[in-house]
Amino acid sequence: MIYGFFSDSELPKFEPYKSYKTNSYGYRCPEFSKHLEGGKNIVVLGCSHTFGEGLEDNEIWVNKLAKNLEDKQSIKKLRWWNLARPGGSADQMIRILYATEKFLFPNIIIACWPLISRRERLDNDPQNLTSNSEFLKIETTNTDKNNFLRNVFLLEKFAEKNKAKTFHCFAEEYMSLEADLNILKNKTLSNCWPEWNKDRVIVSEPNLARDGLHYGVQHHRVFAKLLEDKFKLKLK
Repeated sequence: MIYGFFSDSELPKFEPYKSYKTNSYGYRCPEFSKHLEGGKNIVVLGCSHTFGEGLEDNEIWVNKLAKNLEDKQSIKKLRWWNLARPGGSADQMIRILYATEKFLFPNIIIACWPLISRRERLDNDPQNLTSNSEFLKIETTNTDKNNFLRNVFLLEKFAEKNKAKTFHCFAEEYMSLEADLNILKNKTLSNCWPEWNKDRVIVSEPNLARDGLHYGVQHHRVFAKLLEDKFKLKLK
């Protein structure tokens, strides 16, 4: 089924990045296979922080979490599909998610929500609208919040229909959600570093990715560990 930019069986394609190893669809994950028997598919949605701008493959929280679960918890047969997009919004995340229904058949969905002020504008081509966009000047705190909650609802309905587990976390700005959802509460990729060391001394040196803009290796390391500790028994 395809209507405009929405599909339930064909993922949106993006130009591959020269600076990063991406698959032929432009996502920072392995090539998609038609043979997905056995095991479970984990779809990860998010923005540039989850895509891992300025970081090597093994430094991104998604890949760190996958390795931690396999090495420490002996959780195998999980296929990780990082479908995060630089500049991505909650709107775009949901459009990508719905395209996986008959393509990747997700069993587990992890949403690392970006700033809720972002939108996706579907013109002749889809456009990511970030904080400086002229089109966002009419938006308010209430419209931002309600647009975000609409996308949470659509994600949860997708999961309900497809019998998938859902997990929620945040890249920068924490938003409170219903208590019955699996949420990493109060901690975000942004605020998880600096941290206290074993002597209860704050470790506070700056930590940025190599592009000087995005959060660095220490943020991703701590964030992956927080997610592992919170959700490891459910990520099976």
